[in-house]
Amino acid sequence: MTETLSYRGTRMACYRSYITQGIANNLSPLFFVIFQREFGISYAMISTLILFNFVTQIAVDGLCVKFIDRIGYRKAMVAAHICCTAGLVMLGLLPKILPNPFLGLVLATMTTAIGGGAIEVVVSPLIDSLPSEEKEAKMSLLHSFYCWGQVAVVLLTTLAVRLIGQGLWWVLPFFWAILPCCNIFSFARVPMAPEIPPEEKTPLGRLGRSPAFWLAMLLMLCAGASELAMSQWSSLFAEQALGAEKLWGDILGPCLFAVFMGIGRTIYGVWGGRLNLRAALVFTAALCVLCYLGAALLPSPMLSLLCCGLCGFSISLMWPGVLSSTAAIFPKGGASMFGLLAVCGDIGCSSGPALAGLVSEFAGLRAGMLSAGVFPAVMLVCLVLGKPGKRGHQEKALPVKKQA
Repeated sequence: MTETLSYRGTRMACYRSYITQGIANNLSPLFFVIFQREFGISYAMISTLILFNFVTQIAVDGLCVKFIDRIGYRKAMVAAHICCTAGLVMLGLLPKILPNPFLGLVLATMTTAIGGGAIEVVVSPLIDSLPSEEKEAKMSLLHSFYCWGQVAVVLLTTLAVRLIGQGLWWVLPFFWAILPCCNIFSFARVPMAPEIPPEEKTPLGRLGRSPAFWLAMLLMLCAGASELAMSQWSSLFAEQALGAEKLWGDILGPCLFAVFMGIGRTIYGVWGGRLNLRAALVFTAALCVLCYLGAALLPSPMLSLLCCGLCGFSISLMWPGVLSSTAAIFPKGGASMFGLLAVCGDIGCSSGPALAGLVSEFAGLRAGMLSAGVFPAVMLVCLVLGKPGKRGHQEKALPVKKQA
């Protein structure tokens, strides 16, 4: 009990780190319209910013697979929060002082993405390494803070812009940079659980020979695609396909989606110890399929919007649930294993919205929304047909040879 309590500060720092990631991923898009008006940024440039953010995070995920286990969790988290702090400060500063504002936005986006990508890879194995009897529930609770960070940054930033005016938008990134700046000092001193010795960790080569790990990577891809397809397209879908006003489209689309996602993760984080994780994943995957079908096919706009919001609850457990179940099967996988899973998740985060956009271009938004439902459907089939694993079961099946 005393050992568990000693890591309370570490858990709190991890929770704040996921709020930081919510800020890093969702603040800049709130200013896209302002960027267009103030700096003459085109839609193509905005798309380029989004691409830079995605490519940078994927690159960081890949580097983390190779280097995180060598440098350790503490140094990685301190560096990640330094990057997030610097990136947010650069977002408010560089477009104003550089001759080319777009270059400033690119540099700020990439710096923030480096920090956000590292946080995504490191924070999950870090929280999993802390002593706990309900690791799956703790993982879900951790990921809920990303949702609450997303809700907070959308609502507070939108309100602040209304109060201070669009001309002072550049002040807000400085305000949001306070949290990661404070977390730098937190991670510099909080206790860390002993890491798995290098000779005892499961090599990636052995993971690659396990069908269970290949299944986990596919599930992560589907989880990322299921989440981002709805969160990125729900506002436009509500406005153009369902006829909702822009303000209500944002509130009842991505904001309500994030709220429901946070509620689902918080519920499992508090009471998850009483639930069966595999059964919960099957239920949420089936519910997600129904939400995509309802959003695309229901004739009532309000019911379709409700399905968009409820989809947030249905995907709430997917990402943290797959991470937790994989860590249970491969408890000695280390941060490199989590990094590889994050790469698969981020690939899904790009492929889901891309498929929805491609189909929407040729067949309309409702068809695009319907097509994205293939990802939770694939996940449901994999969960039903895949064999459940017990904690450490695959580690025993794939023993690690110790070095002489």
